Amino acid sequence: MQLTSFTDYGLRALIYMATLPEGKQTNITEVTDTYGVSRNHMVKIINQLSRAGFVAATRGKNGGIRLGMDPEKIVIGQVVRKMEPLQLVNCEECAITPACRLRNALNSAVQLFLKELDNYTLADLVRDNDSLYQILLSEPPVAIQIK
Repeated sequence: MQLTSFTDYGLRALIYMATLPEGKQTNITEVTDTYGVSRNHMVKIINQLSRAGFVAATRGKNGGIRLGMDPEKIVIGQVVRKMEPLQLVNCEECAITPACRLRNALNSAVQLFLKELDNYTLADLVRDNDSLYQILLSEPPVAIQIK
């Protein structure tokens, strides 16, 4: 299974925000510059993440974006469920739909995939990962307290 770029960059944006020092906000421009994705695409991604509660967005002069909840509570499987269209095949106009078992097999595979992702939180992806902090923040890692 391959995730859409929408979900892929959504996860990357969350990872970026999880590496920020506690209380620090970022903005969409910083995220798009880090990953080389279009600003328009990232605006849509952040909007979706915000609606799902994973990101808190503040408008205005001192506005910005940050995680909307503790990284320990952001379950990767839940992020994928909120971001990804999980229908792998379109069976609506297929001639063999009444007898086909492919849809059930694929749905089962997707559920197993998501169940595995449910074993990981955003904190798991960033905890004790000094190289990630150095790459994303271009500086020595800040003492971020993720339990």
